[in-house]
Amino acid sequence: MFLVFLETVPSLRTRVALTTAYAAGLRASEAVSLKVANIDSGRMVIRVQQGKGGKDRYVMLSVQLLGILRTYWRLARPKNWLFPGRDPANPIEVNVLHAACRSACAASGLAKRVTVHTLRHSFATHLLESGTDIRIIQVLLGHSNLSSTARYTHVSSGLIRQTDSPFDRLTIEVVPPP
Repeated sequence: MFLVFLETVPSLRTRVALTTAYAAGLRASEAVSLKVANIDSGRMVIRVQQGKGGKDRYVMLSVQLLGILRTYWRLARPKNWLFPGRDPANPIEVNVLHAACRSACAASGLAKRVTVHTLRHSFATHLLESGTDIRIIQVLLGHSNLSSTARYTHVSSGLIRQTDSPFDRLTIEVVPPP
């Protein structure tokens, strides 16, 4: 679904920005504020500067995203801002990403509404479903409180069905009362 959604985004810059938002769990404002220098391929991290609450943090840089970013860089040659706006001295506007999501949603025929924030929620949920500790997800999302992270993580019913109850590890015999 995600790939079909992305394929309908016509602008390379916007498509890569949305891909980056999902791949690193970024807020829309964080994705547009990335600078070329924030991509650290040596350490395989992305530095998020002045995220919500004015906090800096590092998030993972996936190998696949790095390949996409390198191709994008070769084609677009951004100087300072990774996703420059019409005026290269400024980053792309956040509303451009929101509009791209609305257009891609309509073009791909998705029934559900998809926003940049939906991509962030999906990032967190997919990490949780793959076994990543919720405290790690908390750090990646830049949350101070674990309760904020818990709101982002929607566990699929399939994963719930696959989870064994600790009760099943106990050996209990039901003995009828005398």
